[in-house]
Amino acid sequence: MSIAYAVAAIITAAVLAFSARGILARDPDVVATLTRVGVKPTLIPALALPKMAGALGLLAGIAYRPLGLAAGIGVVLFFAGAVLAHLRIKDAKGALGPAVLALIGAAAPYLAIVTV
Repeated sequence: MSIAYAVAAIITAAVLAFSARGILARDPDVVATLTRVGVKPTLIPALALPKMAGALGLLAGIAYRPLGLAAGIGVVLFFAGAVLAHLRIKDAKGALGPAVLALIGAAAPYLAIVTV
């Protein structure tokens, strides 16, 4: 196990858990943003599931690296989709948050590969 991977996984998992909490608590800003990009209100809670799964997968990856790698790739793809959703409605400013989260999420799979 690499300390660098463990730190990246824990930080990313914390960010994902916080983000999922905003969705599950129906934070008005989060709901407004998701509605603006075209997510139906009934589907909003479902977006917390991939974030929670990614967080758990990254943490499990501390013990079993392939799982962490797969979870990290999933996190990056999830937030890349969010960036595309914002760009689709010409919301470049709104795409910045998911882009940063995609970069944060990319640290764990990168470290999972280079610190074997």
